[in-house]
Amino acid sequence: MSSHIADTDEKTTVSIQTIEKCPECGSTHLIRNYERGEMVCADCGLVITEKIVDSGPEWRAFTPEERQKRSRVGSPTTLTIHDKGLSTVIDWRDKDAMGKKLEPKRRIEVIRWRKWQIRARVHSSIDRNLAQAMSELDRISAQLSLPKTVKEEAAMIYRKAVEKGLVRGRSIEAVMAASIYAACRTQKIPRTIEEIAKYTRSGRKEVARCYRLILKEINIRIPLADAETFVPRIASELGLSGSVQSKAIEIIRKAKEMVLTVGKDPAGLAAAAVYIASLMENEKRTQKEIARAAKVTEVTVRNRYKELVKKLKIPLPVE
Repeated sequence: MSSHIADTDEKTTVSIQTIEKCPECGSTHLIRNYERGEMVCADCGLVITEKIVDSGPEWRAFTPEERQKRSRVGSPTTLTIHDKGLSTVIDWRDKDAMGKKLEPKRRIEVIRWRKWQIRARVHSSIDRNLAQAMSELDRISAQLSLPKTVKEEAAMIYRKAVEKGLVRGRSIEAVMAASIYAACRTQKIPRTIEEIAKYTRSGRKEVARCYRLILKEINIRIPLADAETFVPRIASELGLSGSVQSKAIEIIRKAKEMVLTVGKDPAGLAAAAVYIASLMENEKRTQKEIARAAKVTEVTVRNRYKELVKKLKIPLPVE
């Protein structure tokens, strides 16, 4: 296997990331040797470039604690913090660089620094608005156990609402709750607007009004609510088996084929399907229990249940 050295003049220097194939033989089988600082073609042996830079850390860590201790960078930027996490924060632990407790006089001085540093971080009306909104986002997300992806999406939607001037004259809490509901819809997380509004002082009506305004003014694509996404949540809350979930999803899909789901509340439809599936799989739960888990009324469960059994002609076991 012959070996050649490629020209490494500044004019012909190419970024390592852009090299995808060997200029000599066209092979895509390239080897990056960071110890020798070379990129070599595995087929013809051509040294494509040399003196490449290893972008990884120069230190090694064998445990998560070591990695966290030796890392010299901060956390990644996030939309869930009003300044995206780019500003510095004075720690609340009142310790010096060696981990020793500060003296009382120095501690009072650091408290004063911290107070002014917090004030300096929030210096405009938009910053104050975002700071308050992001604290509401953290509070509501914690109450509903929402994943990080939903929080990021909700923060992005709220920031767009601020740019459009939709928050002016409206409750920050209501607009943020509407943003969270929109994020749940886009990420297909089964949460109803009633559940989210329950943790705000604005009420369902105000949150729904803000949600309609967001849909009208902000260009976001909201998928239609699917009853199937509510099934795992209802079943897990009631301790039902996987066979019940599968049967309930099968019932919902049959109802879709017969166009029985149009105009129906997805949570109520899922609750009725779970109730029917629990009867078929002999894991009986009362309509009251299922209605409570789905956050709907018993009347809704009963009506959807009767409709599905009648239209789909589902044979139920005789009690």
